[in-house]
Amino acid sequence: MNPSELDGLVEALAAGCVVAVPTDTVYGLAVDPQIPGAARRLFDVKGRPEQLALPVLIADAAGLAGLAEVTPIAEQLASRYWPGPLTLVVARRREVSFDLGGDPGTIGVRCPASSMVRELLRRTGPLAVTSANRHGESPLHTAEVRERFGADVASVLDGGRCDGRPSTVVSVVGSDLQCLREGALPFAEITAASAAEG
Repeated sequence: MNPSELDGLVEALAAGCVVAVPTDTVYGLAVDPQIPGAARRLFDVKGRPEQLALPVLIADAAGLAGLAEVTPIAEQLASRYWPGPLTLVVARRREVSFDLGGDPGTIGVRCPASSMVRELLRRTGPLAVTSANRHGESPLHTAEVRERFGADVASVLDGGRCDGRPSTVVSVVGSDLQCLREGALPFAEITAASAAEG
């Protein structure tokens, strides 16, 4: 990624626009949730029901504490699996007022294993990101995002083909692990690791 591409993405996000980025799993549509109306725009572009909360990507595991009430199990899983294809649903800090849809008391957070995206996140802070597809369709693995979404997406970062599966989503709200979506990381592996370290 050359500096001008990064600058263009940062400018588009600051303007509240939707951009597309390659992650370690699939291509994602991203907005800056701190910009008023940006998350609503992302829901509209994707056709995603607002009761399905948007997850947030962060540049490193240290960023989790600024968004969530970090429990020992959340800290353990983040340390073991980040950067990587694990989204943790955690209790949200009260002062985090992002309008992400869904339950305002929780937030889904992931640190992606994509140096390209983490470089962007270091410039922007947390981004609300969802897979680059219309709701109910299969995720996109290439920069064909341009053809699928047209002017609804302000900028597309072409990182080649992303061959991963979507992330595994695990709730760590409360005392028990709960798998909300089985993805690239087997839930059985997560529970086994948790039991071993617990």
